[in-house]
Amino acid sequence: MKRAEQLEKTRQAILKTATKLFLQKGFGETSTRDIAKQIGITQPALYHHFSDKEVLYLEVMTRLSRKIRQEINKVIRKHDLDPEEQLLEIVHVLKKHHPLSIYDQYNQAMFLLSKSAQQKLNMIFTMDYLGPIGDYFKQPAANLRPDLLPKEAAEIFLASLSPVFGTYQLIGGHSITTDQRDELILDCIVNGLAKRN
Repeated sequence: MKRAEQLEKTRQAILKTATKLFLQKGFGETSTRDIAKQIGITQPALYHHFSDKEVLYLEVMTRLSRKIRQEINKVIRKHDLDPEEQLLEIVHVLKKHHPLSIYDQYNQAMFLLSKSAQQKLNMIFTMDYLGPIGDYFKQPAANLRPDLLPKEAAEIFLASLSPVFGTYQLIGGHSITTDQRDELILDCIVNGLAKRN
């Protein structure tokens, strides 16, 4: 194998392993030593590809968020779904890629990153998470309250999803399936907790 091919193979292995660890443990609990060890390379070899942990994290988040934006946009283009079905599919997209609460991980990383890295992460988050979810709320069928902007609705929606990621007590107990739990939580987010007439 040529050196360039080997370097690219190592780079892709770093990105794959870093993505898995950052999403499972968060930015603060993942070290470059952990990533290098799982791949079977040295830390200096990792630093040959990525100058530091922040650069690696931002590359991981850029790639991941681009994929998430594409998948959410695909859901929004499914006109055969009613608004709540679209929203449930958006939740499934987020859960497919994020084993832990998106907002918890985002806030943890924002606390630990340098100012310039915070700005980049915020831009990624705004463009690839809040943007397409805000586009969902711009649809007339979403029936957004007039006192909320679509971006604000997207922020509230994402912040409200923590129970979906199982980071808190299991809503509905053990007697319902994960899909039923997601539907229950989503219904409470969208329609509130008050009894409907």
